[in-house]
Parts: sequence; C-alpha cells; structure tokens
Amino acid sequence: MKGDIVPTTRLPSAGYSITVRVAVIADSSAIGRLTMAVGEAGAIVTAVDVVDSDHLRVVADVTCDTADSAHADQVVKALEAMEGVEVRKVSDRTFLLHLGGKIEVTSKVNLKTRDELSRAYTPGVARVCQAIADNPEDARRLTIKRNTVAVVTDGSAVLGLGNLGPAAALPVMEGKAALFKRFGGVDAWPVCLDTQDTEEIIKIVKAIAPVYGGINLEDIAAPRCFEIEARLRDMLDIPVFHDDQHGTAICVLAALTNALRVVGKKLADVKVVVSGAGAAGTAIMKLLLRQGVGDVIAYDRRGALHRDMANLGPNWQWLVEHTNSDGYSGDLPGAIVGADVFIGVSAPNLLTGDDIARMAPNAIVFALANPDPEVDPREARKHAAVVATGRSDQPNQINNVLAFPGVFRGMLDAQAKEFTEEMALAAAMAIADVVGEEKLNPSVIVPSVFDARVAPAVAAAVRAVAQQSTTSVLDTDPTPIPEA
Repeated sequence: MKGDIVPTTRLPSAGYSITVRVAVIADSSAIGRLTMAVGEAGAIVTAVDVVDSDHLRVVADVTCDTADSAHADQVVKALEAMEGVEVRKVSDRTFLLHLGGKIEVTSKVNLKTRDELSRAYTPGVARVCQAIADNPEDARRLTIKRNTVAVVTDGSAVLGLGNLGPAAALPVMEGKAALFKRFGGVDAWPVCLDTQDTEEIIKIVKAIAPVYGGINLEDIAAPRCFEIEARLRDMLDIPVFHDDQHGTAICVLAALTNALRVVGKKLADVKVVVSGAGAAGTAIMKLLLRQGVGDVIAYDRRGALHRDMANLGPNWQWLVEHTNSDGYSGDLPGAIVGADVFIGVSAPNLLTGDDIARMAPNAIVFALANPDPEVDPREARKHAAVVATGRSDQPNQINNVLAFPGVFRGMLDAQAKEFTEEMALAAAMAIADVVGEEKLNPSVIVPSVFDARVAPAVAAAVRAVAQQSTTSVLDTDPTPIPEA
C-alpha cells in the first residue's frame, strides 16, 4: 500500500459499488496492477471493462464493491497514488440506478383508436362508474383496486437511519413498490405523508383506502406504528400489514424453523434472546410465543425487560408479562450465556465472538442489523452452528422480500379483508418448506430471494387461510406471479 491508505475492516457491499474510469500505461500487466491496488484497499473487484485504447494507454472502467462512502474514497486514492494511472471519473452505481426514480405507471390498454378511447374514457366509462355506485364491491373487479397496494410511510424510521422525513423515505418506498411488482405481480405505489401525527396519518390512510386492495405500512417509528396499524385494521375492509413488524417476523420464524432442523432442536425447548424490542422485535417475539417457544428474553435500551420494571408502554408491558420467566435483569452479553438462539434487530457491534462462544452448544445467531450486524458474522461463525444476517453478500440472508410479495398476492387473490396471525404462520412455514430437506444445511436455511417458488408458495398458503375465513367466491383465477 502507498501513502496513508488503510484497508477497511468492514464488509464490502454492492450497495456501495463504484465504477472508476482510469487511464493506465498500456503494458501486459496494466489491468492486473489496477485490480491488485483495489484489492489491497479492501474492496472487491466485480468487473473490469476496457472502453478505449491506443498505442500508449488503456482506458478501463474498474467496478468494485466497497464498505461505505469513506472506503470508496480510499479506493479512489489508492488508484490515484499509482504511478502512470490517471483517474478520470468516479461513478456511484447506486445513485445512478436511482436517477429519475425506479418505478413508473404504464397503461394496460392501447388507446390507439377513437373506439378504444370511447370505452376506456368518456362516454363508456360512465357506465362502469354507475355500476360501482350501485354495487361498491364491483370496485375490486372493475378497477385497479383488485391488484393495488399503498406503501405508506411518514419517514420517521427510514431503514436504520432514523427520522429522515417523507421525501428522503421515497427511494425506499419506490424500491418496495418495485419489489412488489417483480416478485408478486402486485401494483404498489409510494404514499409518503408529510405528517407524523398519529391521528392525521390514520385519517389520511382511511380517506385514500378506496383505491387500494391493501395497505402496507412502512418505516413508521414505534410505538406509534402499533396504534396506527391496530386502528386502521378496525376501520378498513382491506388488509393492513406493517412490514417492519410482520414481514420481518414471518421471515425470522421461517429461518429459525429451518435452523432448528439443522441443529436438531425444537422450538419448545430453546431459550431465545432478542435484541431490539421495537416494531420488528416485538412482532418476532409475539410470533415465536404463538408457536410455543421455550422462553424469550427481550433486550432494549433499558436493558433486559423484566417484571420489576416500571413506567412501561403497553407493548413493553405485554412483553414483560409474557417473556423472561427467570426475571433476568442484566446486560446483553450476560443474557445470551447458555441461550440457544440470538436474534438481533437493533444496532451494530453489540456482541463479540467471545460472547457468542458462551451460548449453548449448536447455537443459532441471527444478527440482522443493517448494514452492520450486532456481531461480526465472521466471528460468530467460529462459535455458532448457524449464522444469518440481513446482508445480501452473506449466507442466509433474512430478507422481507421473501414474505410480503407473496403475502399480499395471496390476500389480494382471496379478496381478504384483513391480515391475520394464521396467515403469518402459514407464510412462514411455506418459506421454510421451499428449501427442502435435501438442500438444508447451516449455510442454506432460507431460499434465495430470487427463487421463483417462494412467492407462489407463500401466496397459496395465505390464500388458503384467507378463503377458510370468508364466504366470498372468486370469479377469476389467482393473478399470475411474474416468472424469475
């Protein structure tokens, strides 16, 4: 290494991928020197493309994954420090992907002739309007309502970044809408609200609900998210699903089901420690308790939640009454001593490999904080039998995209009026079973997000549960899910 360039100790990710256009003296080792410099700076080269050349120089685009913006700058400096190398341009591939947004509206009808226009709009559309006025249920059959979901946020808890507001939340909601379409064939649209008042959010969502067949709440801070979801469920005749809660819980239960199969333990016999008692952590614990987990310790900013705590909100009060049977009140490293499972949905670098070593034999570690998990997965693997993260560049990625496209596909197909716990359990088992006994191992406890079997399996499971609880008869087959 040259100068003061120090390799990063963090894990590179495609989320911080850059392309550096460089001109280098043309000789047989030119490209090799470039890739070596990038590697020594701690980045991962994913592509090298020669874009121009002459007798003296080669111009190449070097694409690599870095750990963060500061690390990307280090990589560029490493290239600039090389003799005979000229850095001409640096492109952040993530920002390039977002230019102009990630989604668009397209028409399902041609509108190329006067005849088509007369049926799609006036005068023909008036007959359809009157039909819906006479029978409001026809809106599910004759409008986009049958296949459309609102992705609603107030921007108060965007990813792990905090309260960024509605405009900064929009790229996440666009991405969510794109995932709905890609994996579930569901038309979703971002609804980013410029208010963080609980009453106003509820009022707005209720007012726009006639357009949609479902509401997906996203990145709304706890504890307000609990009240917003609960009250909207009571008010609306369409499913209301808070993905940060239920999507995460479904995927964690699916992954844990298979992880326990790998290590030969049963859920009823294990002790689980959950770091983070916010929206995701609370939903995870409630679903585990519903499935009969042996015991759970919830850990958050105030420490391990236990019955002697005072001044708790309703959600934490519920948790202390249903978890931590031994009344543990110490710190997080102490909580996981002898525990079979650690699930982190909180903050980075809370534990070390030595802490994981004190867990029970054949321990399971789900360190899901993003982008940096609660414990370095490389260290955790030295001591735990199964390790999962939320990162796409690590084995066993626990990602909500395994759940929500199929869950909504199933609910929309069944014209469900609500999302239920039974649907969540069915979805989790469907995801777990997609892996198959013959493929199950410590590095494969969940299917790939690109596995084309996942969304149809989840949709079928949810649809079956929904149809058991309704007397409505569908007049069409389920909407096809896009092929991989």
